[in-house]
Amino acid sequence: MKLCRHFCLAIILMLLVSCESTKTTPKSSTKNTLATPSQKVVTLEKNFQIAMGQTIYVPVYSHIYHYNRQEVFNLAATLSIRNTDLSKPIIITSVRYYDSNGKLVKQYLERPIQVDALASTDFFINKSDTSGGLGANFIVEWIAATAVSEPIVEAIMIGTDFQQGISFTSPGKVIKSQNKPVE
Repeated sequence: MKLCRHFCLAIILMLLVSCESTKTTPKSSTKNTLATPSQKVVTLEKNFQIAMGQTIYVPVYSHIYHYNRQEVFNLAATLSIRNTDLSKPIIITSVRYYDSNGKLVKQYLERPIQVDALASTDFFINKSDTSGGLGANFIVEWIAATAVSEPIVEAIMIGTDFQQGISFTSPGKVIKSQNKPVE
């Protein structure tokens, strides 16, 4: 009888310890956690002088193979563009998403946007969007009116299924540069 009593007390104690707290804590607004910083649309004047700019190729993986290429693991991807300059903005003129065959899938910007000093912006591809394929890529073009520190442009891929998870980054590669000659 004593053994049964101790056993029941042990089970009750384990249940109490394993229960989650029902105490509610203030949650941050979904809008704040999911939204990206607002993109500041700019209009480039005809006499806008470009001091520097780049075209950047960023590899993106909408899926990867596993189990001897017998199964596909779909991935969500985020293109992140970070202005590393301490005081000057950059202007993103184009963000284009291409598939494995080099065919344009989506153009993300209708008009140029400004990314202020030390600010960032991003573009998201849902895990269920496999239109890009394994060899998808972004082409990002940016310019600046004055000499600036080059931005960091990279893709972050993440996927989770059951208890399996994977994440990795893919850095951008400059494929074209333009710099105003020093006068």
